Amino acid sequence: MNINHYTYRVTWSAEDNEHVGLCTEFPSLSWLAASPEKALSGIRRVVGEVVAEMTACGEPIPEALAEKNYSGRFMVRVPSLVHRRLATEAADLGVSINRLVSAKLALS
Repeated sequence: MNINHYTYRVTWSAEDNEHVGLCTEFPSLSWLAASPEKALSGIRRVVGEVVAEMTACGEPIPEALAEKNYSGRFMVRVPSLVHRRLATEAADLGVSINRLVSAKLALS
């Protein structure tokens, strides 16, 4: 597993008054640092150590989100009133509900 393929981000933690490095595939891990660069390098180092330890113990390693294949399909249940409103809006626009919802999600 290449740890460079994992999803990393750095955000500000007002509670800790520092930057925090995070890895989506390892939600229990974080690294606090004074600068964003140090937070990123810290979380990458921790992930590397955890992956090495998991490998040595024969534990399964999380797949990187970037390496997963997505079908582009998922089902969402909504209240009937929302469904009606979407159907009406789609009809007014002359598009399918699927096209309308896809466009709305793309704007999020």
